[in-house]
Amino acid sequence: MKNFLGYHAEWNLGCPGGWEYQRMAQERGKLCWNRIKKISAIDIELNFDHPVLNPVPLFLGMLFRAHQMRFRGEKPFILLVAEEETLDKVTENINLVKYLNQMENVNAALTSPEQVEERGDDLIYRGNKVTVIFLDINTNVLLKIAKKHNIEPLMTGIKKGIVVNPRGMEPLGAKGVFEAVTGEFSSRLSPSTVKYTPWTRLFYPRMTTGPDGEMITDLVEWVKYHWEEIILKPVYGYSGMGIFVGAQRESRDEDIQKALEEGSYIVQSFIPKELWAEKYPWLDLQDKEVALKQWQTDFRCFISDTGLIGFLARFGGIPTNVGAGGGGQSVAILKTQVSVNEAVSRINQAIIELEYSTVREIQEEVDQKGFELGHTYLKGPTPTTLRPRIISQSQLVALREYSTNLWSDLLKLEKMWQEGKLENVIQMGEGETEIARMQPWKGSPALIASDGLFSFGADLMNDD
Repeated sequence: MKNFLGYHAEWNLGCPGGWEYQRMAQERGKLCWNRIKKISAIDIELNFDHPVLNPVPLFLGMLFRAHQMRFRGEKPFILLVAEEETLDKVTENINLVKYLNQMENVNAALTSPEQVEERGDDLIYRGNKVTVIFLDINTNVLLKIAKKHNIEPLMTGIKKGIVVNPRGMEPLGAKGVFEAVTGEFSSRLSPSTVKYTPWTRLFYPRMTTGPDGEMITDLVEWVKYHWEEIILKPVYGYSGMGIFVGAQRESRDEDIQKALEEGSYIVQSFIPKELWAEKYPWLDLQDKEVALKQWQTDFRCFISDTGLIGFLARFGGIPTNVGAGGGGQSVAILKTQVSVNEAVSRINQAIIELEYSTVREIQEEVDQKGFELGHTYLKGPTPTTLRPRIISQSQLVALREYSTNLWSDLLKLEKMWQEGKLENVIQMGEGETEIARMQPWKGSPALIASDGLFSFGADLMNDD
């Protein structure tokens, strides 16, 4: 498979994360692979060290480009601003500041919004002139903080354009934008962006067109009769909260009524779970054996002004996020001249043929590495897989093209929103809209996360 199949489920343009967690997953995955390869003598070659498999350096480069746009020649002081209660809990934010402070002639700090000060034309933090702010807070949360604290200096930073991601990007992360992509404006966008966007409509009693272009006279009634083919999502939901997956729910009428009462929901084509699921060797601690286990997967592409800069690979149920019991996994590029499906089959077989005690020893070593790196959730290591997510070199080329096209199309969508053409699909409060208009994006250095439910050839539809 030279290309890849599937769809992006959503775009995160507010404060996308996971770049540091993927770096950790890569270290753990490479450790696991080296141990397995040494004792199994499997003849598959994988690359864990390609630059795009570690998003952190390229993410830092994006922050420096943002600095240079306004403060070329000055010493960077990069301030990471997050919610106060997260400052000592979010490992990747803590590590980012550590990396920056280890660089020559660079300073950084981590703080909450109310700690930023204003002095003349400058933003100040503990006596330092701030040149870039990476804001790890979505705008709706920022407005809630503003009710309790004075954050006017931070608002000044937004108006001055030193905040990354620019607040003007956030409207494009609204899930309703997918209606514009699969509907009225599809002809204006790149074929790849349209191809990988699932059919989406804002959910309320209305006439519209269906997944195959058919006319729907009553969307609510249509959803009732196509319940197992759709998913209902809050427009601004996160971490899987408030989602109704028709194929997994027996309370159809109650779910539909709740979505209508709460408002701001979308209906989207449900992506067949076999397409974004793979089998992985897994330790069965109860039966003391290594067996294949089916997991759902997702594949976040990190995209910046320079193109594709990395991935975040996760596995679990539906949804796959760690908070819902999922985990993170490494990504490897296939070097051996075989298909991804064949490579996965051979690796899976090699691992399950190993002694249970041997695999458990490897798993314990990988888990210990998780503790050392801080790749943890709650009180234990973040779950990971014994086999990496595998893509081919040609698929990496296709992912680069997909990412470049998506960046370009989001710029087109930003212009449409500024011209008032997307008001029907982007439902934002007055406060969020005002802040978004303070800081247009226009292609300046920023980070996009596109969460894909993709198949690279080892999905269950290929399973024999």
